Amino acid sequence: MSGIAEKPTAVDLVTVDLTAISQSVLASGPEIILIIGACVALMLSLVPHPRQDQLLAGVSVFMILLAAGMSYSLSDFPQTAYAGMFVVDGFSTFFKVILYLGTTLTVLMSGSYLRKEGVFQGEYYALLLFALVGTMIMVSSTDLLLIYLGLELQALSIYVLTGFLKTDVRSNEASLKYIILGAFSSGIILYGMSLFYGLTGTTNLKDMAVALSTLDLSDPMLILATLFMLVGLLFKVGAVPFHMWVPDIYEGAPSPITAYMSVASKAAAFAVIMRIFMLDLAVLQPIWILNIAGIAVLTMALGSFVALVQKNIKRMLAYSSIAHAGFLMLGLVAGGRDGMASIMLYLLVYTFMTIGIFAVIILLNKGVRLGEPIEDFSGLAKTHPGLAFMSLIFLFSLAGIPPTGGFFAKFYVLTALVDKGHVMLAVIAVLLSAVSAWFYIRIIMLMYVQPPAPTQAAEIQLTPSIRIVLFIATVGTLLTGLLPAGFLGFVANSIPLSLG
Repeated sequence: MSGIAEKPTAVDLVTVDLTAISQSVLASGPEIILIIGACVALMLSLVPHPRQDQLLAGVSVFMILLAAGMSYSLSDFPQTAYAGMFVVDGFSTFFKVILYLGTTLTVLMSGSYLRKEGVFQGEYYALLLFALVGTMIMVSSTDLLLIYLGLELQALSIYVLTGFLKTDVRSNEASLKYIILGAFSSGIILYGMSLFYGLTGTTNLKDMAVALSTLDLSDPMLILATLFMLVGLLFKVGAVPFHMWVPDIYEGAPSPITAYMSVASKAAAFAVIMRIFMLDLAVLQPIWILNIAGIAVLTMALGSFVALVQKNIKRMLAYSSIAHAGFLMLGLVAGGRDGMASIMLYLLVYTFMTIGIFAVIILLNKGVRLGEPIEDFSGLAKTHPGLAFMSLIFLFSLAGIPPTGGFFAKFYVLTALVDKGHVMLAVIAVLLSAVSAWFYIRIIMLMYVQPPAPTQAAEIQLTPSIRIVLFIATVGTLLTGLLPAGFLGFVANSIPLSLG
């Protein structure tokens, strides 16, 4: 009868399933490409080759560029996959650009470092690609379980890479501390997720938003769930008082991995925080906004003041990273499109300037056993004026001095704060930025005032790959400062229209 709907046949169901599967595979194509790349790199590492390090680095960069190309082709077709657990949208694509950029530059500057330390192993590049896949899953996930899966894939890879210098005590200690504290933070995040599941009956963020709209925000269980989730994620960005792991891990890890953690791990963690607390579960803002404001001020203050007395450059940059995390958190307090745009622009600029200064640190490296004293920068302007000038640009940007990208990144965060009425927070941020500028200026004074070490000129070897890294980092840092409107427009187009 025409009035009775026909039941779908088995063939129809199979066709629907195959369509959904193919759509999901297509949406996660960049991640699949990188997983294949990691496996290929791992297999190639077993084959003896006179230039194995260059081969593996080339394969890694090629696969990253291939994944980036597919992400670009998918960016015009926003879609969900895996039953709504995974999303391809402007927001996730923007963060994948940062992740591709940070990982590619890390690969390019790793070869000379590994050769100098004599610790080259083929699995290094495979682990980097697996870490990249983990962060990409994090930024595209709209389900708590998938977020946790990406978080752990990234974390497990970084645990191993942190301890890659197996004969160095600092590297071993850093890896062990990171594993213990990382497991602790993962447990906190899982507990928060379990509470949210108990309250809403789902782990999907969209469904959770619907369920939470009917709950009372003063419910103690909801407050506890929010705070547990937030604490676990703030640990990942190194916010006070969950920062205790950052200095030791940054100092002990191989320098390229320190740069990667500072850029990619931080970007992925902030992407998750924004997707959960600013996009899908924005209804929870009254619970966490005051806590975030207080933590942001403490984070900026501790990072700025403690960095002043550091004598190891990587340890100093660790506290600098903590201070920058505090500044980024002010964008969460500002909220709305402006707050989110300021965070995203800041992370893009931070990628360029941080990778750049770490490339310089790798060039100045005299061996991990001698450490990375700040005095290594002494007289750099006399022996390598071009390298000193690029270092000057990176340090100016980190300090927030115009016309570099760092100035406009901070400026947009402050503008978003003032527009939302948080004038006092903006004033405090400016004062603490002035404090943090001093430890960057101290390095500049060493480069341009102090005499160089006798062996410095002979030890610095600018390989083609390091030159590429320095060029990209320098151009990126300058362009984001000289043409900020274009980059801000790119950021604005990546924010979902539903965000007010």
